[in-house]
Amino acid sequence: MGLPGRAARQYQARMLRRSATLALLFCLAACGERSDAPQTQRVQLQEAGPEPADAEPSPDTAAATWHVSERGQAISFGNEGAPPLMTLACDLESSPPVLAVIRHARALPGQGALFPVMGNGMTSRFLVDATLGQTDNGAEWHWEARLPASDPQWDVFAGPNELEATLPGRGMLAIAGSRIPGEFVEWCRAGGQQAPVAGESNEAADEPEPAQ
Repeated sequence: MGLPGRAARQYQARMLRRSATLALLFCLAACGERSDAPQTQRVQLQEAGPEPADAEPSPDTAAATWHVSERGQAISFGNEGAPPLMTLACDLESSPPVLAVIRHARALPGQGALFPVMGNGMTSRFLVDATLGQTDNGAEWHWEARLPASDPQWDVFAGPNELEATLPGRGMLAIAGSRIPGEFVEWCRAGGQQAPVAGESNEAADEPEPAQ
């Protein structure tokens, strides 16, 4: 049997008030959770990483020249009697031959950078990595990129004009115009079959002596 009419109306009123109360409590609880929730904060990766190394000034290259290694498979740019600043090396054992550009500057394992070289009507951008290599002064960490000698990026060295080679944080190399880099690139591309490259220090010996 159902409840009498008056009792049924009272029961329905109590149920409505109970439902309204529960709905209000749920609403307040949800609002409280949203207001107390911590705010999300974005952090840029570069802000979370280590601080960049201090920048170094550009080396003085006013008197710097190109020098050919004893084996003839590399040329280095630098000041007389000082460690080289940049080297071009040819790996003839690779097939096809491979050229490497080395920027002798402070580097740490795992680092990488973009090394733009500008000159002879073009700009080449070499992706260099921190590399452990052997030099005349022993092992060193330097910046190095290796590409096939046929790669068109090497054409930046293929003319006699001035060059600018910039490594972020390690300064810019102002390189006076010279025939040596272009001759070396062509020698490497030919697999070492052409005449060997002579260094700039030998150019004066080729000039005729003035008449007495």
